[in-house]
Amino acid sequence: MKTSLRRAILLSAALAVPPGSAAWAQSLQEALAAAYANNPALLAARAQLRAVDENVPQALAGWRPTVVLGAAAGYADTTSRTQATVPVQRDFAGNVRNPDTAGQPFSLFTDIPRNTANVTATVTQPLYRGGRTTAATRRAENQVYAQRARLLGTEQQILLESVAAYVAVIRDQEEVRLNTNNVQVLQRQLQATNERFRVGEITRTDVAQAEARLAQARFLLDQAQGNLQSSRAVFQRLIGIEPMRVTAPAPLALPVRSQQEAVRLATENNPAVVAAMFDEQAARDNIDLQFGALLPQVSAQAQAFRIDNSGTRGSRQTGAQITANLTVPLYQGGAEHAAVRQARQQAQQARQAVQDARQLAAQQSTQAWETLGSARAQVQSVRAQIRAQEIALDGVQREAIVGSRTTLDVLNAEQELLNARVQLVRSLATLINASYALAATIGRLTAQDLGLPVQIYDPRAYYNAVRDRWVGTGDYSDVAAPARPAGAVQVQSLAPAAPGPQARTRP
Repeated sequence: MKTSLRRAILLSAALAVPPGSAAWAQSLQEALAAAYANNPALLAARAQLRAVDENVPQALAGWRPTVVLGAAAGYADTTSRTQATVPVQRDFAGNVRNPDTAGQPFSLFTDIPRNTANVTATVTQPLYRGGRTTAATRRAENQVYAQRARLLGTEQQILLESVAAYVAVIRDQEEVRLNTNNVQVLQRQLQATNERFRVGEITRTDVAQAEARLAQARFLLDQAQGNLQSSRAVFQRLIGIEPMRVTAPAPLALPVRSQQEAVRLATENNPAVVAAMFDEQAARDNIDLQFGALLPQVSAQAQAFRIDNSGTRGSRQTGAQITANLTVPLYQGGAEHAAVRQARQQAQQARQAVQDARQLAAQQSTQAWETLGSARAQVQSVRAQIRAQEIALDGVQREAIVGSRTTLDVLNAEQELLNARVQLVRSLATLINASYALAATIGRLTAQDLGLPVQIYDPRAYYNAVRDRWVGTGDYSDVAAPARPAGAVQVQSLAPAAPGPQARTRP
């Protein structure tokens, strides 16, 4: 196959549209933009970040007062019973006037109904919580930063998978084309073999060999068509639209000149490494948060109240008081001490997770670098193989005409050429995927890095909208997400590289 790096992939683009379909070309940039805007996994990761953003206002609530209004109303009916005896009543002469009842006991019942109502307003302002509010705020902010890095990691993973799906459609379309052409060639060859058999130039064995090779070619064509349908399904799942007329991408022009530089960039900028570093800092902040439970706490409280009692005329009480409260924990069962020890071990775990993330990033960048270099070398080797196979096939076909070569020799030469062409298509696909994979390992496979034609999601928009909000339960997820404002860190856009000598050299 005598084509350049770009043309070899472009051959398959013409097969992307079946007869009668709309000839609308889908570039890789457009497909990635669709995935960036519509992929459910990426949308879910953004929602998860917004949920983590809410940890910060929850932590800041420790600085704010709490206001509680209490009210109670009721009805009370009090019945009292008084025990007494009938007093002795005498006349002027000293005679008892009530000898029958004097000294007899009796009960006196008193029924007092009343309505009661009271209202209390209490304001409590924390003054010192053992440093827990400060520690909780720092921990929450580091959790937000870690989640932002994870969002970038998810974004990169979705874009990388979308690139692979896009390239797979092109690769499988080209394999279908090659196998279709092979079936057509073998059909014509079988027809010619039958003609030669009729005139006695060859034997029945030659015909059987041609028939067997045609059956194998049809099987390979069916297999290639099945692979294409599977790739189209993956494309639609990741990108959210059906592949129409896909156009060939080129490998990325990466700002990496050596494997050592790739490893250094990966260990510094890989989203998994960045997330692990912020997780470690959040774990350290959690130690201070848990230790604060062992320290004194100071708060101020103001209270006003009013009590009404309708059962007694003029019974109403009003009042107010301001108090300062100091709480010194002496012993609370030991749970707080265990929480501090647990937090220290979690911090050690997070520290080791950072090292593991760096080692994994270094491994992935090394693998991507080597895969990229191997794919470039393989493309050159397979091209040379195809040129040699084309010459060999032409010679075998000429020799078969004069009878110095058999039908099987021709069939084998054609199969070897087909295998080489299929291998070139696969090597080109590997080359493109490896360039994007290397960009992902160094943290440069984001929508902004690729210059996608989309509105870049701003992970700070929701955070800024809710961070200092004291009240409100509304959904602020519809906050506009403009591109990063001026003053933010700018990166050079990674544009696909035009194929040329530089694109064919080892990275």
